[in-house]
Amino acid sequence: MHRTADVTAHQPEKDRMRSFVIGGAGFIGSHLVDRLVQRGPVTVFDNLSCGRREFIQPHLTSGAAQLIVGDALDLDHLARSIADHDTVFHLAANPEARHGLLNTRLDLEVGTIATYNVLEAMRRNNVYTIVFSSSGTVYGETDQACAEEDLGNLPISLYGASKMAGEAMISAFVECFQFRAKIYRFGNVVGPRGTHGAALDFLNRLKADPSHLHVLGDGRQSKPYLFVTDCADGILFGLDHTPPEQKLAVYNLAPPDTTSVARIAELCVHASPNPNAAIHFAGGDRGWPGDVPRSRMNAARLKRLGFQLRMTSDEAVTAAVSALAEQVFGPPA
Repeated sequence: MHRTADVTAHQPEKDRMRSFVIGGAGFIGSHLVDRLVQRGPVTVFDNLSCGRREFIQPHLTSGAAQLIVGDALDLDHLARSIADHDTVFHLAANPEARHGLLNTRLDLEVGTIATYNVLEAMRRNNVYTIVFSSSGTVYGETDQACAEEDLGNLPISLYGASKMAGEAMISAFVECFQFRAKIYRFGNVVGPRGTHGAALDFLNRLKADPSHLHVLGDGRQSKPYLFVTDCADGILFGLDHTPPEQKLAVYNLAPPDTTSVARIAELCVHASPNPNAAIHFAGGDRGWPGDVPRSRMNAARLKRLGFQLRMTSDEAVTAAVSALAEQVFGPPA
């Protein structure tokens, strides 16, 4: 980590990117910060409701990054904090899509309104470059491998609806206020420092009950899983390689293959202290209302620019379960 700080110290000040990362202490955000500190000073803006200071502590200690504890719903605080930066990375969101079923304002507030606040804070401070983390949930439920131009089906979750609203608002700010934007529609991101998701949920359940794992749905739900370091690398690759004349670029970021919930459950059981735990599927074609049971994404646009994922979906899940099992159960004996 100290080597990273030394690298930026030798860059001319004019060549150093001043990054502002909303949600930068979270799962994806902290991995992105690991890379951004190599490009210049980083400000992390996070309310720490899901993110953790320890994820970015080495960069805080070295001075490569600073942390502002704040909420994107506080527009005035956000606007004061965002001044004097070059590029804003907006990754803050509801971490669990199904939480919107219990609080139907959640995605409206932490998704749509927070995204408006980010854009307005930028406009007030003449900061015009934004990188936005969207989601494959904007494609709704479809049997096709969706490409960026495929929005024939509307989202079926409140989370997906908030992401689509955020994308539309960004497009309007690009047109009305000369913003430049990169929008990334992620697959299901997995890996170390995970704070949510099926694999972590399964492992925590197995810690509570080593003999049994209860799984929502029939296990045949399948989605593309993206390893978190591939995600962070893809974000920066698109930032660096989008043609300069393109003001708004939308990229899918996901592998072409998918992994089933049953496979994730099997890997979690195998990684647990009791590899003979029984798996019980609750039945039904999806985990909860609004869940897309099967999705695929066509990420050819980013690939045409030269970006290559290091891991397939199955490889990403296998590596993630290994890392998360150590996080839940401790290092293997």
